[in-house]
Amino acid sequence: MADRTPPLSVEELRALVAGGEIDTVVLAFPDMQGRLQGKRFAARFFLDEVLRHGSEGCNYLLAVDADMNTVDGYAMSSWETGYGDFAMYPDLDTLRRVPWNEGTALVVADLAWADGSPVVAAPRQILRRQLDRLAALGYTAQVGTELEFIVFKDTYEQAWDAGYRGLTPANQYNVDYSVLGTGRVEPLLRRIRNEMAGAGLTVESAKGECNPGQHEIAFRYDEALVTCDQHAVYKTGAKEIAAQEGVSLTFMAKYNEREGNSCHIHLSLAGLDGGTAMPDSAAVPDAMSEVMRHFLAGQLVALREFSLLYAPHINSYKRFQPGSFAPTAVAWGHDNRTCALRVVGHGRSLRFENRLPGGDVNPHLAVAGMVAAGLYGIEQKLELPERCAGNAYTADFAHVPTTLREAAELWETSPIAKAAFGDEVVAHYRNMARVEIDAFDAAVTDWELRRSFERM
Repeated sequence: MADRTPPLSVEELRALVAGGEIDTVVLAFPDMQGRLQGKRFAARFFLDEVLRHGSEGCNYLLAVDADMNTVDGYAMSSWETGYGDFAMYPDLDTLRRVPWNEGTALVVADLAWADGSPVVAAPRQILRRQLDRLAALGYTAQVGTELEFIVFKDTYEQAWDAGYRGLTPANQYNVDYSVLGTGRVEPLLRRIRNEMAGAGLTVESAKGECNPGQHEIAFRYDEALVTCDQHAVYKTGAKEIAAQEGVSLTFMAKYNEREGNSCHIHLSLAGLDGGTAMPDSAAVPDAMSEVMRHFLAGQLVALREFSLLYAPHINSYKRFQPGSFAPTAVAWGHDNRTCALRVVGHGRSLRFENRLPGGDVNPHLAVAGMVAAGLYGIEQKLELPERCAGNAYTADFAHVPTTLREAAELWETSPIAKAAFGDEVVAHYRNMARVEIDAFDAAVTDWELRRSFERM
């Protein structure tokens, strides 16, 4: 793998701290939900102590629900084991300034136990393991994520107080590709783009989307771990910038009955020397190499069993509706947006797009799933079935899971998942799904109140 220059070196950080430009360093890691969790340190203390020795965090951070409630069923963290600590060690390749927080730098952490062994259920470690397996075959994964969000004129506090009902979207109508539509919120979009660039991300573009107030900012593809780390930084930063601007934005997969927030993930393979591995150089420009065909076939075979990694929440499955540009069919096609897997690009840009993930996805887990599925295809030399050339919504293909409950059962019993990730990881994320299902089953929803309060 090629050497990388980090967005901010330790020597640059020392100079900025000495000059008074940086006074705070955030050390954070992606949790099960893909959120950044960690601590803010005085910059001089970070340089003197944390840089060399790391820091500690309660291991319940990988064993709670979305509301940060302690829940049972996790082997690694419980009342019985005392809710001890794990260590957070800074990965200095991720050190960067975060321009939206004055005087602040951020670095992503890897997690380890007291004996130095990795926390295998940590999303970043799960992805690292799959990338190591891929490297052992002579390949690296290049990844791009396309994350959509909906902007509201209400602050986060106002949205909370309103029960997230009756919010005012930043655009009142469909602004897909509309320059006028993006212009209406350009001050926010411009600030996000520029400050992400200041944090070391390479911004490509911004565009409007279909749902009122819906937009997408795209970033240049990169090595898989780099892209996933940047995705987590961007998602946190975009929310912080929105809050500073007096508005709010949501990445939830399905905010209302209109188009949901997707997070299409593009992946291509390269050799360790950087040369692309997906096109068939001896054939026409868009012909796939044998390894790409095996890799893509693996995606299809494992897609239903790995859906928990692509659609991790109850709300995720509301996206999968016919004619919604979110997939329902386990199918692939060339530049076909009705399929779960879409092959796009030519020559060196040839790649495939996984259209299952929504804006709520944990990118580290989703990309780990895509790599593991592809490795299964390569190892088993799976044959790629015929592409879907028409409307996959109406064709006779297997259906993606329609509920979190179905996806969790497929994940739990998947021999592919157990072989790729190990029993501990499978059990850990099966329990995550169980916790959310139990919470939802116990909740009384607005839908029930509207239908039953007076009329039943």
